[in-house]
Amino acid sequence: QVQLVESGGGLVQAGGSLRLSCVASGRTFSSYTMGWFRQAPGKERKFVATISRSGGSTYYADSVKGRFTISKDNAKNTVYLQMNSLKPEDTAVYYCAAALYGSLYSSSWSEYDYWGQGTQVTVSS
Repeated sequence: QVQLVESGGGLVQAGGSLRLSCVASGRTFSSYTMGWFRQAPGKERKFVATISRSGGSTYYADSVKGRFTISKDNAKNTVYLQMNSLKPEDTAVYYCAAALYGSLYSSSWSEYDYWGQGTQVTVSS
């Protein structure tokens, strides 16, 4: 069982930056592929980024590639999402998720076993 708690969301102007954090409970954090997803009002939840169990490999949606960076600290049971050059279309609730049997390319929400409560990111133009 894993519990995930996100933080770091907020309101930022276009072109600005935010760093989201997701702290996981439990002693097996390094056993999970970790991912970030986002959901805008009235739209489906979409994949943003994943990071491998070791933290050595990452994978991004085309829409955020080059602007967002996912990282993790297994000693702190924490995964991060650094978001730079933010755009109004990045506005959404951002969720972190853990997949016990996922791979680096697990981009479907159905592959994830545990979810955080979400944190709101709003980018103004």
